[in-house]
Amino acid sequence: MIERATPIETSPAPPDFEDLLRTVAEMDTPDGFKAELIRGKIVVSPFSKLRYYHPMRVLREQLQGRAPKGHYADVAPFLFRFPEAERAFCPDLFVADGSAFEEDGRHADSAALSLVAEFTSVSTRDADWNDKLDVYGRLVPVYLVVDMQDSEITCLHDPSPHGYRARTTVSFGEPLRVPAPFDFALDTAF
Repeated sequence: MIERATPIETSPAPPDFEDLLRTVAEMDTPDGFKAELIRGKIVVSPFSKLRYYHPMRVLREQLQGRAPKGHYADVAPFLFRFPEAERAFCPDLFVADGSAFEEDGRHADSAALSLVAEFTSVSTRDADWNDKLDVYGRLVPVYLVVDMQDSEITCLHDPSPHGYRARTTVSFGEPLRVPAPFDFALDTAF
């Protein structure tokens, strides 16, 4: 009898970031849902509930009036790439340089973001306060967490390699200072 090497089955290597981005681009996400790359996994979640519309609109209108030149506030479902963190998020609301949308690709460059706002829900709250906070805190100048369960809004700013260095939280109805590049008092009376 001749001895032969017997292969041991191994699990395939997990897909890399670019493979996951391609998969998201090819997905037929149901209407009313968005797909994001969170913690190395494709996560599909519903768009916000109807009661989120008014606060989102009020926030978007205030931010658009104070956005840096060439930046636009929107709630469009665009996926922003964070390749260093191997993440891609579709913020509930964002302010970004308009030049980021002149490319042919399907995923916008996260470096274009000047502000991101996430409106928490029971299903997204953990990602908004943890994974997204960690990733945004290294690059995005201002991150607003609109906590719909606790009726509070938190402004995080001054990003660093270790995350945001400054944080302010107010209850809905109290003014919230949004720092440069916006530099104004946000009316949170939603």
